[in-house]
Amino acid sequence: MSNPISILVVDDHAMVRSMLKDRLESEPDLKVVAGVGTAEEAIPSALESRPDIVLMDIDMPGMACFEAAKLIMRRCRQTRVVFLSAFVQDRYIERAMEVGAWGYVTKTESDDSLLRAVRNVAAGEAYFSPEIQARIVVGDDGPRLKKGACSLTSTLTPREMEILRYVARGMSKKEIAQTVHISVNTVNRHASSLMNKLNIHDRVKLTRFAIREGLAEG
Repeated sequence: MSNPISILVVDDHAMVRSMLKDRLESEPDLKVVAGVGTAEEAIPSALESRPDIVLMDIDMPGMACFEAAKLIMRRCRQTRVVFLSAFVQDRYIERAMEVGAWGYVTKTESDDSLLRAVRNVAAGEAYFSPEIQARIVVGDDGPRLKKGACSLTSTLTPREMEILRYVARGMSKKEIAQTVHISVNTVNRHASSLMNKLNIHDRVKLTRFAIREGLAEG
């Protein structure tokens, strides 16, 4: 008998982690090796357990899930990330594509869909919820949105988007630098660039813009 599919569950709600663990482990071919509450915790946990699948929520405090997912897949080549989220905006789908996620499951889907996603991804097949599939195309360079984002945020680099999310959460530049592992001067440079692109030069207005665009959640 082959080894069960090993899964790391990442969600900031303990009850959700417990429910996911119970549901996943009710299947004989699935095993939850760990459950953590933040993206920061997910990195060392993944390095230690080397799971087949990281099932990660998008809306968590602290380090952005997309940055964590990128680091995990870079350092654990056999590990594949599946995002589980209530958010289906283009910017989240696009970021998931950018970091190389193997799956994106909406929280409105059934348990059977989640199980199918885990098994498909473990077998080397990407899985995206029907609502996500309707908005992406798969080409030679992998999945991507059918149409490019037309908002101001589409002009920002991935790093600038990360900085904007952290600003929206009320983090100081020093806190952002420590979270992303870059210098304060680099944070200042990214912040200045994104403010110029958005034509917003006030931190309060920038925060309001990010919240309005839904960038404060994940």
